[in-house]
Amino acid sequence: MSQDNKRNFIMHGSILAIAGILVRIIGMLYRIPVLNIIGSEGNGIYGTAYNVYNIMLVLSSYGLPMAVSKLISERFTKRKYKSAAKVLHCSLVVSFITGGVAALMVFFGADFIENIVYGGGVPGLAIPLRVLAPTIFLVAVLGVLRGFFQGQGTMIPTAVSQIFEQIINAVVSIAAGYILINAYKDTSNASAYGAAGSTLGTAMGALTAVIMFVLLYFVYRPVFMRMVGRDRSRDRDDIGYIYKAIVLTMIPIIVGQTFYQISALIDDVMFSNIMMTRNVTQSITTDLGNFSSSYTLLIGIPQGIATAMSASMLPSIVASYTEKDFPSVQTKLTKTLKTNMFVAIPSFVGLFVIGQPLIKLLFARYNSEQGGIMLKIGAIAVVFYTLSTVTSSALQGINKMKIPMINSFISLVVHIVLVFCLLMFTPLGIYSLVIGNASFPVIIFVLNLKALYQECNYQIPIVPVFAKPAISSLIMGIFTFLAYDAMFAITSSNIISFIIAFVVALATYFASYYVFTKKIKIFE
Repeated sequence: MSQDNKRNFIMHGSILAIAGILVRIIGMLYRIPVLNIIGSEGNGIYGTAYNVYNIMLVLSSYGLPMAVSKLISERFTKRKYKSAAKVLHCSLVVSFITGGVAALMVFFGADFIENIVYGGGVPGLAIPLRVLAPTIFLVAVLGVLRGFFQGQGTMIPTAVSQIFEQIINAVVSIAAGYILINAYKDTSNASAYGAAGSTLGTAMGALTAVIMFVLLYFVYRPVFMRMVGRDRSRDRDDIGYIYKAIVLTMIPIIVGQTFYQISALIDDVMFSNIMMTRNVTQSITTDLGNFSSSYTLLIGIPQGIATAMSASMLPSIVASYTEKDFPSVQTKLTKTLKTNMFVAIPSFVGLFVIGQPLIKLLFARYNSEQGGIMLKIGAIAVVFYTLSTVTSSALQGINKMKIPMINSFISLVVHIVLVFCLLMFTPLGIYSLVIGNASFPVIIFVLNLKALYQECNYQIPIVPVFAKPAISSLIMGIFTFLAYDAMFAITSSNIISFIIAFVVALATYFASYYVFTKKIKIFE
């Protein structure tokens, strides 16, 4: 494989990562007016509905982009374009079935989820769930179209569509949330209708992205059809084989990710039910809202880079593995980890040091002290989520699909026991969920790393991957902490102090990293 191709997946992964960061920043920014419009209770309902939506999304379509990307990459590497066309067509059929069934289940089962699964602890939950239901179908179809282009090594369509999708999402969420909460302000379910209005933005954003990809495909289709017409490969995959390949590729990815996503759903259910049995009912939705915004939303921004880089790495590793170029597989994995650690480690340190001022700035309605403690306890999840995501993708790329699934299941069992014990036998409350969230990816990463060593003799080069960002981040953290405290003592202004501290963080991190990279090369 050429050096250009080896660099290509990093470039496309970086494009997708930048888009992912922009998407999450837009998501964070629009959540501020949404929170102010629908209130803490509405945001708690919104966050809970999203956890249900996410698990159904995982069950119905999460594996599709990765499965399609992997299967398309294998066939393009071997120039089997007719087989690639069959993969696309069969995958669309699968998406219609799985996405459609899941959407109908959520729409007609919304009352059951609210009253039985959550025990009535989140009143009005059924309303936003019904609004989210059609989105599940749209995202299933969208996943196939994104996977088709990603499998050919281009992340640009996915990156552009994600940005437009999120912009539409933001505009509609704010407008619809405002309209519905005011329209139903005199009813007992005003907060739920406000949450439903905000979830409408997700549906409109997904619809926008689907339309963009359909138009893009019809522009690209003549080129693709010429490639299919020139295909003279003899081993043509029949339809039955294609469906089997899609399903067998999807299932381990879906099940593995389901264990991660279901952990959040189980956390919400356990927290809601256990707090009610302990007669702690007043703060359930508020605490869940703070957890989903001050903690989950903020750590999700750097986590998006791992998802983007893994999506870019997967077809590249599949191509190298298909060509039996095992040194290239190891090199690409190391490059991806280094790129991710460059962002994940300083993100963890930054959230630890100035997370509370950031929450105070963004989410004025929430208890910033509580949110700050959440980040101090759980921000390390940024690093381990990144490591677990990348290593899981690498195992999938070398056809070890079941291993990440098994490792995720083991982690889920430990997670449930840990969170249950913390909720039942300690006064930690919502912090139990933070501890559980932070511990979940640690176990997956350790087990994945062991599997990679056994399967392809891969060992993470500790010093090159971790040393420079870790030491640079430590220096950054010290100067950032001192800068914020000094400016707050002088100005008593959180916003001024945060801005200065943020600038200091950027300057000290990049300066330190440059020195270790260009001047002191002991970490190579």
